[in-house]
Amino acid sequence: MELKDIVTNESAFLKNRNVLSPHYLPNTLLYRDEEMNKIRYAIAPTLKGERGKNLFIYGKTGTGKTCCTKKVIEEIKGIPDIKTKVSYVNCRIYNSRYRVFTKIISDHLSTYAKSGYGLPFLYERIIDWIEEDGKTFLVVLDEVDMVKDLDELVYTLSRANDDVKNGGVSIIGISNKLSFKERLDPRTRSTLYEDELIFTPYTSSQLFGILKQRVEEGFKENTVDEEALAYASAIAAKESGDARYALKLLAKATELAEQKKLTKITKKEVDEARKNVEEEIIDEAIATLPEHQQLLLYAIACSSEKSFQKLNDGKERIVFSGEAYNRYISIAKSLRKEPKSIRWCREYISDLESLGLIRTQESGKGIRGHTKLISLLYPAEKIKKVIEKKFSL
Repeated sequence: MELKDIVTNESAFLKNRNVLSPHYLPNTLLYRDEEMNKIRYAIAPTLKGERGKNLFIYGKTGTGKTCCTKKVIEEIKGIPDIKTKVSYVNCRIYNSRYRVFTKIISDHLSTYAKSGYGLPFLYERIIDWIEEDGKTFLVVLDEVDMVKDLDELVYTLSRANDDVKNGGVSIIGISNKLSFKERLDPRTRSTLYEDELIFTPYTSSQLFGILKQRVEEGFKENTVDEEALAYASAIAAKESGDARYALKLLAKATELAEQKKLTKITKKEVDEARKNVEEEIIDEAIATLPEHQQLLLYAIACSSEKSFQKLNDGKERIVFSGEAYNRYISIAKSLRKEPKSIRWCREYISDLESLGLIRTQESGKGIRGHTKLISLLYPAEKIKKVIEKKFSL
């Protein structure tokens, strides 16, 4: 089949391919009413012209944090004659205080969007803009842990409330990493964490409901076997309750079914899709990690291949945190990099668990004192392959 045929050929399965995107916002977000209400209550004072509570939202990848927040932003924008303005900032892209301010300027004061203005000038323009008509301003910092100078950013945004005589600024921070707050200055922490909201992973039945909703909204009738949805949901729930993983499985299974010119997506296509999706997710997750977290994960993967098997199932391999740390030190030194302290590595382990790459549990009595037992959630050889390529190991 030629490229023009692929482009012009109508899908046998899809009537709206967007439903498979993690950025797609369905009309109704399932299983997150309680979380959305907490976001609404946190920002309600802002909508009344008061300064709302700063809110920190935490949860593993694919638990609905961003979708729920964006849905509430849509609701705000739908309220007529409201003086509240919102900026949604993806901190993976806008990863410094200056870049966050340029995004805010671009959203609301495009006259000053050209480069060259310094931070003090941009700050003053934003203050003037807020004071013009006493508006309240909500800034949403998604993946807030990616901001390099976060202490300075939070300080500057919170200082704005002292500098404006009429109006106010509120912050919503979103992160996969609960532990990152320990790295913040205590004043920043108290400012950012006025209120907290934790998104728990989806269950298998919830993931099934989410996939079924996407199929109803974007697929042609009778083109997806419910057994395929149940299987994809069970796989994603077992890994980390990640809705994005479940959607990737369905998307890849759809692609395979289209290539085979099938009339229905079955469990078989999901099973075939699993291997490809697993590799994609490993690549994406590792690419987001700082250098030393990658080296620690590599150390865990290497140790896992020589570790003992868990007695309850005979399959899951367990690594002691101390062993992983010692191997990490050796690897870092071999690459002429200064190893991080054991305290930092404890935080790194917490971050790796938040990202769904590992699972941990505290050791019981009699096992080498107080230590964490670590198991990988993806095959060690696949993790090693990705990291070895980056560091030429």
